[in-house]
Amino acid sequence: MDCSNIQFSLQKSKIDYQQLQMLFNQAAFWARERTIKDLKTAVSNSNPVVTVWDGKTMIGFCRGTSDGVYRATIWDVVIHKEYQGLGLGRKLVETALSHPLMSQVERVYLMTTYQQKFYKKIGFQENQSTTMVLQNAYDINPISLGDSSMINEPKALETVTL
Repeated sequence: MDCSNIQFSLQKSKIDYQQLQMLFNQAAFWARERTIKDLKTAVSNSNPVVTVWDGKTMIGFCRGTSDGVYRATIWDVVIHKEYQGLGLGRKLVETALSHPLMSQVERVYLMTTYQQKFYKKIGFQENQSTTMVLQNAYDINPISLGDSSMINEPKALETVTL
């Protein structure tokens, strides 16, 4: 396969969400049925976001979250099935890991169901000590902080009553 037209991008504004949704439905059993609305929310709350393009066709995607110092996580690594085995998945993950928000953290985490062997080649190690998950946390009683909308600028809270 000719990979001379393959380009990697860190520009969120370039993302075509219909193509992203199709990519997940085609190549990611764990991400099928994700809505465009939810994908937009996930992308807007992630940094870095890396996409892979063959011309105008999105063929790869991954995103990360990071505090820039201590911890980061790689999420949603996917390469179109026709492009797998060409080293693009590795380059995709390495591009995310080289981003300034990821490259200096103490630990980078990821979750995978069947691709441990692939990630070990990049340098990840299995870690049995961080396997806790909280799902469907609707019964948690959060502390009321007033307006529940997302806050763009941090605002100081003087006190919170428990």
